[in-house]
Amino acid sequence: MPYRAPVDDYTFLFDHVVGLDQVTSTDRFAEATPDVTSAILTEAGKLSEDIMAPLQRPGDLHPAHLENGIVRTSPGYAEGYKAIAEGGWVGMAADPEYGGMGLPMTVTTAVNEMMSAACLSLQLAPLMSQGQIEALEHHASDAIKDLYLPKLISGEWTGTMNLTEPQAGSDVGALSSKAADNGDGTYSISGQKIYISWGDNDFTENVCHLVLARLPGAPAGTKGISLFLVPRNIPDEDGNAGVANALKVVSLEHKMGLHGSPTCVMQYDGAKGWLVGPEGGGMAAMFTMMNNARLGVGGQGVGAAEGAYQHALGYALDRKQGKTEGETGTIIDHADVRRMLMTMRSETYAARGIALMCAVAIDMATATGEARWKSRAALLTPIAKAFGTDVGNEVAAMGIQVHGGMGFVEETGAAQYARDVRVTTIYEGTNGIQAMDLVARKMMDGGEAASLIFDEIEAAAEAARDTLPDLAEMVWQASESLRETTEWMIEKNHRVRFAGAVPYLRAFARVLGAYVHLMSAAAEPNGVRAKVARFYIQRILPEHASLLAHAMAGDYDVYALTPEEFAA
Repeated sequence: MPYRAPVDDYTFLFDHVVGLDQVTSTDRFAEATPDVTSAILTEAGKLSEDIMAPLQRPGDLHPAHLENGIVRTSPGYAEGYKAIAEGGWVGMAADPEYGGMGLPMTVTTAVNEMMSAACLSLQLAPLMSQGQIEALEHHASDAIKDLYLPKLISGEWTGTMNLTEPQAGSDVGALSSKAADNGDGTYSISGQKIYISWGDNDFTENVCHLVLARLPGAPAGTKGISLFLVPRNIPDEDGNAGVANALKVVSLEHKMGLHGSPTCVMQYDGAKGWLVGPEGGGMAAMFTMMNNARLGVGGQGVGAAEGAYQHALGYALDRKQGKTEGETGTIIDHADVRRMLMTMRSETYAARGIALMCAVAIDMATATGEARWKSRAALLTPIAKAFGTDVGNEVAAMGIQVHGGMGFVEETGAAQYARDVRVTTIYEGTNGIQAMDLVARKMMDGGEAASLIFDEIEAAAEAARDTLPDLAEMVWQASESLRETTEWMIEKNHRVRFAGAVPYLRAFARVLGAYVHLMSAAAEPNGVRAKVARFYIQRILPEHASLLAHAMAGDYDVYALTPEEFAA
């Protein structure tokens, strides 16, 4: 079954659930009319279906490789990337002053998800550039913006971010890369970085690296970190990619999945770079890129889930096995296969709705500058990232199960979704870190942003009582239970919060997912989405109760064993 972009789902969610009309009613995004949005989704869907999806298997079977210091990309990737760049898809949300479309992040999120479902390895390239574009827009000097943004937005050049070092993973403050002032407005950057997605390629004129490094005399930890833009090729006087910089790809990681995406070990040996933002302001600037990437990675999880679901559905509609009671004579007539497919579909839809809800909050914060939208976006970002990627992994694993023994055979392509999406729960901050962020930093407002969301969910449930009384009641009760747990969590110290952080985030996502489904069912009470919503709310939402019990179990049992007793 070939990939089919779920354009109708995006349009429905825009119109009936996440409120894209709020965004397009602002001056900032007034040009993103329904006609424009529809045309963009349709064209992006065609690109994903016709150009990117056929590259999914070739990239896995013929990985990127290093040849005499040059990264050679998978067959067809150069042509695929060219189509992405020429279509303007890299700069969808970028500033029109530098050649971007200036579209809402909500629309960008939908397009990125489609591309992720079609070919996750290739989609990583424009996603990295998008994050760098946003970081430069917010923090770079005018000279850097004028030179680099048009090239990045057009796709002529690509961007990366370089945080991780062998001894400094999530603890970024432990990095050892150094920067020295050359006295002419440039800096010499030295050090090694690992896990650099699309650190090099053979189809763009330049690759621009955002690199975290420490200047001489800078304080220890994150306060002493600065951010530098270090291009593979130093631009000449005309702004074209000139001579090679003093950096190289040492090796490519041999990964579980995403074989078409070159993940590089980068070596910088006095490479020329330019400071982005103030000295010591590296983490603030990098977090702009990381927060962009966190929503993007959550969308990658949703995209992988959609791809895995469609792949499994195609197999279930074709495979004949065992005696069935249904009409098709294939395994889709078996109750457990139906249970899995309904779970896959409803989970993917819930995660998609949460990601778009987060994107709307980001757009409204951008357009209005209002604190309430900024707080809402900040709260939803770790949930969108963690839940989207968890769903991607779980749905991809379930897709293998639908295939039965053939799912374990690589030729069917089912396992690739699971291998490719596995890393998404790890990068841009592991999902455990996302959960800790949610219960700590994002609760510093005393739970105000969360409470506003609970009020919104309960108001929607009240409005749905006349047409969907049983579903509305379940969602209302779940929201109230989550509210009570949130109030309990706020009163506890960080160790207790962290011990229950992951189940708390999951429960929050469960309730948000039920809200997405309830709103969908209320807008289309006799349609397919209402049937899917009933499955989710009746069968999956109840998990929130056990998750909240887990979240409030305290920290004693988590720390009950000594390190020695773990091995006993």
